[in-house]
Order: sequence, then structure tokens, then C-alpha cells
Amino acid sequence: MAAAGCLFHRTLARSRPGTNKASPSSSVVCREFLYVVDLQRYTRDQGFPVYFPQAVLKGDDLYDATLSDGDCRVQVTLDPGLNRLVERNILRPGLAVRHATFSTAITAQLPECSGAFGEGDSYRLVSLEVKDEDEEVGVRWSDVDWDSLPWFGSSKTEAGPLVPLRASRSVFLPLWNNVDYSGEVWMEAPATDKEGAGQEAEEEPEEGRCPAVTISKLRESYLYGRRGITRGAVQHELIVRIINKSHLMYYGRTDRNCECPYKAVLEVHDRTGNVWVVLWNSVCVSWYRCLKPGDIISLRRYRVKQHYQAELNDIEISVNSRNPAAQISVLQESSVSPDYLPPAPTYSFYNSKELLDRPNGAECDVIGLLTFSGRPERIRSKDGRGVELLEYRWLRLEDGMSEQPVMVKLFSTSQPETHLRLYPLSVVVCTRLKVVRSSDQSHNCFYLTNTTYTQVYCTGQGHHSEMSYRRLRPVRQFLQWLRSQDDEEVLNRALIGGFFIYPPPPVSLETYMKDRRGELGFLQGAELKREVERLCYRERHTFCIQATITMVTYSRRGEEDRCLFWTDRASSLCPSSASSSSPSSRHRYASPPSSPSYFSQLPLLSTPHSFRPPLSSSPSSPSLSLASPSSLVSKSTPCPPDRRAGKSWKRKQLLQADTPTKRSPRITLQPEQNNKTVILFEASMEFLENTNSDDNNDEDDEDDDNDDEDTSSFVTAHTLPAFSPVAVETLPMRYDHTHREEQVAAVAMGGRVTPERFDSTLDGYYTLRLRALSDGVLIDTVFLPHASSSSPAPLLSSHSNTWTSILSHGAFSSHTPPPSPGDLIAMASRLTNQRLVCIVEACHLGGATTELVLSRAFQLTH
Repeated sequence: MAAAGCLFHRTLARSRPGTNKASPSSSVVCREFLYVVDLQRYTRDQGFPVYFPQAVLKGDDLYDATLSDGDCRVQVTLDPGLNRLVERNILRPGLAVRHATFSTAITAQLPECSGAFGEGDSYRLVSLEVKDEDEEVGVRWSDVDWDSLPWFGSSKTEAGPLVPLRASRSVFLPLWNNVDYSGEVWMEAPATDKEGAGQEAEEEPEEGRCPAVTISKLRESYLYGRRGITRGAVQHELIVRIINKSHLMYYGRTDRNCECPYKAVLEVHDRTGNVWVVLWNSVCVSWYRCLKPGDIISLRRYRVKQHYQAELNDIEISVNSRNPAAQISVLQESSVSPDYLPPAPTYSFYNSKELLDRPNGAECDVIGLLTFSGRPERIRSKDGRGVELLEYRWLRLEDGMSEQPVMVKLFSTSQPETHLRLYPLSVVVCTRLKVVRSSDQSHNCFYLTNTTYTQVYCTGQGHHSEMSYRRLRPVRQFLQWLRSQDDEEVLNRALIGGFFIYPPPPVSLETYMKDRRGELGFLQGAELKREVERLCYRERHTFCIQATITMVTYSRRGEEDRCLFWTDRASSLCPSSASSSSPSSRHRYASPPSSPSYFSQLPLLSTPHSFRPPLSSSPSSPSLSLASPSSLVSKSTPCPPDRRAGKSWKRKQLLQADTPTKRSPRITLQPEQNNKTVILFEASMEFLENTNSDDNNDEDDEDDDNDDEDTSSFVTAHTLPAFSPVAVETLPMRYDHTHREEQVAAVAMGGRVTPERFDSTLDGYYTLRLRALSDGVLIDTVFLPHASSSSPAPLLSSHSNTWTSILSHGAFSSHTPPPSPGDLIAMASRLTNQRLVCIVEACHLGGATTELVLSRAFQLTH
């Protein structure tokens, strides 16, 4: 039981009514700071209208939050009106909140679960204020062992695992996808006493074990006989080897109360054939993490059914936790009779050269040295549901067999720990990938992506030493090449995070329209603004808009108060209505107007400013600027005076701070102890157990040499153009092997990159302000034409380096030196009144930050 002096006792306990006498509308406010220890997601079920009668159409997800005052913890449910805070990563673990309004819930509304409070009370979080991250609150996050704090309202010394408060579910979903598992209830190793195993399992011989039935006999009996041994639950022992393992499949529905709606498919075989084994519901929780391809397993008390794809005249084996409770055990190879030992899994490894000739859709296995690990992003599912967000990241693998690296678009594989350890300079093996070829034949671009059975293995987790592929010839050839590589050379081209697009979009409007089947889906400026506001955290989307360019700026990261720029119109420097947020990051959030009783308690916008209904609910002005090349939080800058509106203002200006900021030196990683292959050698040793820097430096030197020239060519301006600096997450970082865990955690979902903490590959970037032809809305976008030299997959193209060709290719020509920023800004006047089809890549980076990158702009000729 928590101490009587804690905040929850002074607030929540006092407001607690008598048993079964509470009103759902009663509320209490905790004005002191509380800490968000954890956030957990689950899908609603049939009881949702009872718990939230005014939020029936608020989406499929519910969130439980674990809050603490430093003395104890409490589990509460977020009102669905606050879901958007989690979906946009505004409310996240590690933050402090205050002025939290709680509404009580009576016992009759609470599902029977171990997460309920001892007294039967539960609370719903209705509104809150998120504190400024720089504000001191008295308790440092690292000073408290949050998991050891007692639970408010519970007298149990050791509470069991938490379960959802507002749905009949036994497990939580990950915050950002439906494929991975989440929580400690997912067992990593088999329990010592599985259901139904008991004494029968102990009587089995340790050697010479033989199956009582084979796959061929099961298939023959079910499909061609009178069912015989396959009628009802099959008691006969089946011994098989796992050759493929699917990712987890979540099938939870809002109109069903299934406690654990999961399934997973194992492809297994013995000496007589292959078959699919389907793990259902809680069997996935107990066994999914314990099983891997190559394992030999024994099955009893299973059911044989028609294969789930009815068009296939085949069988599948259904393994469930009841009716009957199946028996599963993992066997050692030595315990199985040699006459019945299932064959080892087979692999189809292809190197980068061989992949060039593989057809679209062909499956393959690959091994390579990871030299680029992209930031995780999400896209909307294309399976027709339109609800699920699929998490993915890009990987670049090198194997020395060709100049073209292997690009992998890796979606979640239900291996979250492995995905968090995908560091550059790791040796990565991906199995059961498929080839995807670009429709643009001019570049012969292809990449690999997931199938249902894709699995990933990397160094650092002991995977390679356990897998049979380590003895295969393609793997041994790769290891031989790996040992010839130099650590420093690989480190110089190793990248992590940042904006990345692949395959590169076409360089002509005709080809682009052909890829989109003639339908570009042009948006008006106001429509684009609304679509961007709808994006969830790390959700990526491509938008098309017809626009003209009214301003071009060139800035160096961290020195935005000193920039080169050209502008076509004075009005473009200062939009008549700014959409920027206040510099303060403390906000008050509440349920939207659908719950008027909660919203009416909130004050108006004030210094610790409060959350009002979403901006999208207010009418948009045609002149409203969609702020931010990469952020909706804009730096406060004065607007220039009106310079005879209606006339072009085409001055080239250099904005110079009073005290120029000295550029920070680039960090160069050196190999350890004069050994040039330490990192790569250690990576290769696991198999025995049971964009380059020079070009960028040259470019930096050239930029430094041109500084004086640029300064002499431009005059100092009295005002700054109003645009926001590029987000730190937009620019790829050089891999820092010494701080790899911190770097990967910063790029991961929910992570935050600290400015100047790691070295970026790019110092400078362009900002292009677009004016929508349809309604005049202004949109600031980042443009990175000089990123091609340090890109994970550089595009080799030759063109004239004019603005028209640079915009259509999205990069400078690879065959000629790029123009200096001063020269490019000087040529920007040629963009005046050019009507363009602009391709904008949008990605929400969390909170008020949205990244808008201009990937292509095609000139409209008629």
C-alpha cells in the first residue's frame, strides 16, 4: 500500500465515493506534477459504448497510462479525446504533466481483470497539461526506480502483469504497430511445466525418439480417407522441424471480445512432407518467442483442418490452448532417432550481383554488412482496411560483389529486440525476402522487402552462431570479403537515420504520371494543410500540388540567423496569418467538444497555454502559411516591412548575425588500438561461435573557400525571412560506433535526437517556399539536392544543373561540380512565375514537428 502522504491519496482517495455510488461524470483535479511512466495500447471491444458513450466513433484504439507522483503508481485510461496526443507523440513516457483531471468509473463499468483496484475504483484521465521539457519539476527521471513503486489502491506486495482496463483483452499492443509483441507476458523461454505436459512428457525416452504419425499419414487420412486418426483431437505425437516462421498476426475486432486475438504460422516438415502449423491465441504468448526456424518440436493434442486458403486442397495443424490444450515441446536433435530426424532448413542466398537478374517477386535470402540503418517510419496499410499503420525502415547492405548495394525495405517481423540492434557495421542476414523492381526501367532499380515469413538476424545477439546457414558457401565467401575491409573506410560511409526516399522518383512528369497510373491526386494548399495535420507519429505520405516558388533560402544547420535567400514577393516573407505554435511547449489538452462537460473546465489560451479544439476545426484563411520545412514550431523572426506590395522584390541578401557562429569541427571516429579491422573482425567471429566522407569533406572545404566570395557578393539585410530550421531528424547522421546504443535509441520510434549530439552528413540545406496555384496557401519545404553524394543510395544522373533540371532530378548532376549556394541563389530569379508540379514528402516527427521535403518539381509546359 502506498504511503498516505502521496498525491493520489490527497486527491483521488478523497474523491472516491461509496461502492457502486459513483457518477461517471464526477471528477477531481490533481494540480501538482505527475510523471508518465508508461503508455499502453489496446483495441476496444463491445464494451466501448458503455465506458465512453460520447466517443463511439473515436477510432479503434484505447490507451492506459501509468502515472506516478514519485511515491506510488496508478493505472488510468485516457479519454478517447486525448488519443491524438499519443498518436502524435506529444504525450509520451518520461514527460511530466499537471492539472490532470480524472473522472471516476464505478465497478460495474470495469471488466474483470487483475488490473482493477482493490476497492473496485478506476479512473479515466480527461484533461492534462504537458510541461515544458526545460522546466524543473523537482524529481529527476533517472533518480527513481519507477517499477519498484507500489500501486495506489492495492495492498498486494507483488502485483501481476497489467491488463487493459477498458476491454476484455489479456495483452497490450505495441504503441506503433500491430505486428510486434509487447510486455513481459510474452515468454522468451519455454515454461518448465506446460499445460497438459505433466508426467507423460517425463516418460519419453531421452534418445531414439520416434514419431507416432507422419505428415504424409495425416494428409492422406484427412484428404483421402475417412478422417480416421485425424478425427477430433489427434493424440499421436508428431515430430517436425520448423523451416519458416511468420510474423504475428493480430485479428482483434471492435465487435468481438476475444482476449488474445493473435495467430502465427509455422511451416514445418519431416521426411515425408511439409505442412503449416497455426498457433492460436494464448499459445502465441507462451510459445512464439520460444520457437525459431531450425528447431525440432514435438506436437500432441492438435487438430487437423482444411488449409485456411480454401483454394489449396491441403491441410493445416491447429494448435490451441483449449479444446483441447495442445502439448508442445522443443527437442534436441540427439533425442530423435536418426531414421526420423527431419532435414535441416534450406536457404537460397543471392549476392548483390546475382540479384540484378532476379525477376520481380522472386524470393531470396541475403547476407551483408549494414552501412545504413534508416529511421523507422510508418505507412497506411493497403489491404483495404485503411486503418493499420505498418512500421518499416530502410537498410543498405554491402557484400563486395558489385558496386550496387542491396536495399531492403524492412517491415516489422515480430522481432523488436533485433530491430533495435540493427546498428551499422553489423552483419545482417534476412531470410525469405522478395524482389520488388521499379517500373522505371531507366535506372534498373530494385529493392527487397518482406514476405509473411521474413526473419532477421544480426550480430550482437548470438543469432549467427545458432543458425545452420553459417556453414553455407555464400556465407563463407562473404565473411572472407568482410575480413579484408578496413574499419575506418566503412565508418566513413556508415549512416543512420535522416530523410530517405527509394527508389528515386522519375525525372519526368510523364513517367511519374505513368507510375501513378495517370492520377496524381492534386491537392489544394488548404487540403494539403489538413492532410498534414491528420498524420500520426512517423507516418509518411506523398502529396502532389501545383505551385510556384516564391522564396529560396540556403542555411547552415544551427546558423539559421545567417542565410542566403532570394524572394519573388515581399508578402512571402511574412504570411498574413502564421500557423506557428508558441515557443512554449507546455500545453493543456482535453477531450474535444464531443465531451462538452470536460472541455468546459478548461481556461482560455494563457501563458502555460491551454489546448483548444484542434486547429483544423477552425476556418482556414487562404493566406495561411503551412509553416515549417520540418517543423510547425517556427522561430520568432520579425516580418519585413511592406515593400510596395504587388511589385517583385528580387534582392539577393546575406543575413548576418552580430557575432558569427563558429562551425563545430566534424567528429571522426578512429579504429581502436591501431587495429584497422577490430569492429568487422568481431562481427565475423560470431559465425565461428556456437555518400562517402572524402567527398563531403571536399565539399565542405569548397564551401569554406566560397564564404568570403559569397559575403562580398551580398549585402546585409535588416530582417530575417520567416522560416523554421530543419529538423534534426531530417538530416542523416554519421554512425558513431562508440555511442551506437544512444544513437540508435534516438532514431527509434519514440526516440528524440538531441541537436549537435551527433555529427550530420550535411551542414547546409535549402528551403523552398511554395505558393499553391489553387488558393495561394504558402508551404515551406526542405530541398536537399546536395544530399546525393552522401545518400545511402546515390542516384547517378547527368544534367545541366539549372534550377529546372535540379528540381526534376531532386539532386545536382553527378558528372559535374555542383553550383555553390551563392550561384544557385543568384539563378533563383529564373523560377519567377514558373508553374510546377511539386512532389512533397511529408512525415510527422512528433509533437509540433512535421517534415516536408520537396523530392521533385516538374515544370508545366502547358
